[in-house]
Amino acid sequence: AAGVLMAKLLNLCSKNKINPLIGSAGVSAVPMAARVSNKVGLESDPQNFLLMHAMGPNVAGVIGSAIAAGVMLKYVLAM
Repeated sequence: AAGVLMAKLLNLCSKNKINPLIGSAGVSAVPMAARVSNKVGLESDPQNFLLMHAMGPNVAGVIGSAIAAGVMLKYVLAM
């Protein structure tokens, strides 16, 4: 939900609009979150192919999760 809200907030501040469905793909559930975003987009508009655009935030979510896990392990092992 935070990704969708952030996309809507960015749409208020910028000239180029961002599809809020891209924000919903920013979790590290590869590739299911991107597929769900694509499916919801296709239900709204059959010409709206979001799969490759949704994979970018999806992979970024994986990278962010790996970094967060590394930081947490560092602090746990330092105790």
